[in-house]
Amino acid sequence: MESPRILIVDDEKDLCQLLTTTLEKEGFSEIETAGNLQEGWEKFEQFSPDIGILDIMLPDGEGYDLCRKIRETSRIPILFLSAKSDEVDKILGLAIGGDDYITKPFSPKEVAYRVKAQLRRAGVYTMESNIQTMGKTVGEFTLNKEETEVIQHGKRLELTAKEVGLMACFIHHPNQILSKETLFHTVWKEDFYGADNTLMVHIRRLREKIEKSPSNPQHIVTVKGLGYRFIPK
Repeated sequence: MESPRILIVDDEKDLCQLLTTTLEKEGFSEIETAGNLQEGWEKFEQFSPDIGILDIMLPDGEGYDLCRKIRETSRIPILFLSAKSDEVDKILGLAIGGDDYITKPFSPKEVAYRVKAQLRRAGVYTMESNIQTMGKTVGEFTLNKEETEVIQHGKRLELTAKEVGLMACFIHHPNQILSKETLFHTVWKEDFYGADNTLMVHIRRLREKIEKSPSNPQHIVTVKGLGYRFIPK
């Protein structure tokens, strides 16, 4: 099942990034952002989102205007973000075709759950299908149900079968120390004796694919004399 497409229109770049990261952690991988009304409309036409998250105060107009334009051709759910908390503003947002109105400051997690609620009502998203597709998520990492692929920040990692096996061990045991013996026996289905170099090579290659700085790993951390600890962020 494809991930629902989400369009975020807000001129606060940090807020767009925060919402994007939060939504990715909730299993959404198709997210586009825009910083003004014009770019928002262009992204809407190109991206064909399943839901829109619109800030009201934009540099070249108001989110209300973009909502009106979208409503000429589409009935996708629209959530308004606003620093305005007056009841009249909320009523206006809903009256012109908005489906929800969230006042700043807000919890990004709350936005994610409201997005899910609106998509469920629209028949685009179901909890069951999302769990079935995404499997287990810890931090920025998701292991699909079949344990055949790993997703980081919403993007599929290009991993070998053994690397996926190692990540499955880590994802199922976050923040725990796993011995080299345990990892090798679980993934290779063999006794560990004499296989230290093999495991070290695979860990090094895995770090090169998931770490920002493989030489200074933040996710797969060596615990001297004991093994490895996986720390999801």
